[in-house]
Amino acid sequence: MLHIFRWSAYLLLTLVLVNCGGGHTSRVIDTPETRELKGWQKPYEVDGKRYQPLRNHQGFTQRGIASWYGPKFHGRKTSNGETYDMYGFSAAHKTLPMGIYVKVTHLGNGRQITVRINDRGPFVAGRIIDLSYGAAKKLGIVDSGTAEVQLVALGYRKKDHGQVKYQAPVNYDSGSFAVQIGAFSSPENAHRLAAKMEKSYGKAVVAKGVVNGQDLFRVRVGDFDSLEKAEAAANNLAAGGFPGSYVVAFD
Repeated sequence: MLHIFRWSAYLLLTLVLVNCGGGHTSRVIDTPETRELKGWQKPYEVDGKRYQPLRNHQGFTQRGIASWYGPKFHGRKTSNGETYDMYGFSAAHKTLPMGIYVKVTHLGNGRQITVRINDRGPFVAGRIIDLSYGAAKKLGIVDSGTAEVQLVALGYRKKDHGQVKYQAPVNYDSGSFAVQIGAFSSPENAHRLAAKMEKSYGKAVVAKGVVNGQDLFRVRVGDFDSLEKAEAAANNLAAGGFPGSYVVAFD
């Protein structure tokens, strides 16, 4: 599986990794637009092919080949930082959101199982999901190694009066976001721009940082409750005279 480091620091940061599935060369793509996202939410490349993780699972179905992985990776970290338990019911998928539960149907024997996505992969042509050993055994594909399956994304799991239910979160990209429109070495210039932008956006703050030993004062505009809204504002600001605008997340 692809164990993605959750580091973000520079424009287009390239991390070359060795994929544990068998020597795949991979890298996380870090840009101003994605640097505040969690590592597993960021686009990445494996052997030169780019993958864009989904922000929404609703309506997702897929048919293809399932495989499984076991002892070699037992106890290692998965892409979202959890420890892989080969005896549990988990799986790796290239793009589905982490934590989503997926119903997997073996199209050959009719067996079904529900697994939780906590890893990235498989990166073998034609394969759409990599199951834990426990899940593969329950589905009946340990001996064969692979099987044709149907995937249906269910959502996040919750218990309601003792019954297990699946639901989507209110918003996959919920949080508190702003748009950074500029950075200054002069605090006076930064605060002057922030005061001007506050009149139009209701909120504008100056965040102090240190780059190469020097103070830097970043102007951040707005307070958006979703990444989608913040990205729309960033596009508008970029078109309106702040071409370097990008989204940042408030702590």
